[in-house]
Amino acid sequence: MIKSVTKAAIVGLIMSASAAQAENVEIYLLDMLDNTQAGYCIDIAKGKEEAANPDDGLQGHTCYSPGGALGFDQVFDTEQFADGVLYMVNFDVCAQASSTEAGSLLELAACDGSEAQSFVFSGQGTITPASAPDMCMTVAESTRSGRSDANQIKVLSLELCSDNQAAYQMWGVRSSLE
Repeated sequence: MIKSVTKAAIVGLIMSASAAQAENVEIYLLDMLDNTQAGYCIDIAKGKEEAANPDDGLQGHTCYSPGGALGFDQVFDTEQFADGVLYMVNFDVCAQASSTEAGSLLELAACDGSEAQSFVFSGQGTITPASAPDMCMTVAESTRSGRSDANQIKVLSLELCSDNQAAYQMWGVRSSLE
């Protein structure tokens, strides 16, 4: 009896430790650029929180974390980064590159393990398609306002990785405003 309780307790601790490693985060641009709040996060385009439509793809958008919580349409699961997957927890979809040509936009689709959904990202630095390590996830230089002037939006696309573009191509993760 004692052995089975001990084994169950050990299994429970191991499972808890594994679950604790997974963390919901926003992926944010390290450079704030022209943003007046908390910088730019990867976000579902044209969406508003729970009403966002993954069919609209991804964009750079003002991070929501200053409000005290991650934006519903900006949440990714860190546990899947090691597998090369940018998984959006609240929509059960993965980021994908429909093409690795410069200027290609980033899409969202049902996770299928395809090469188009395989990225290299450690949680800080560039985000590149595994099949095209010279192409970086990049926010555009130009900015437009969203539903209010407080929300700033930038097109998110794949562009050649470049030291001159590092401010537009270097990403990090956080679970809240740091």
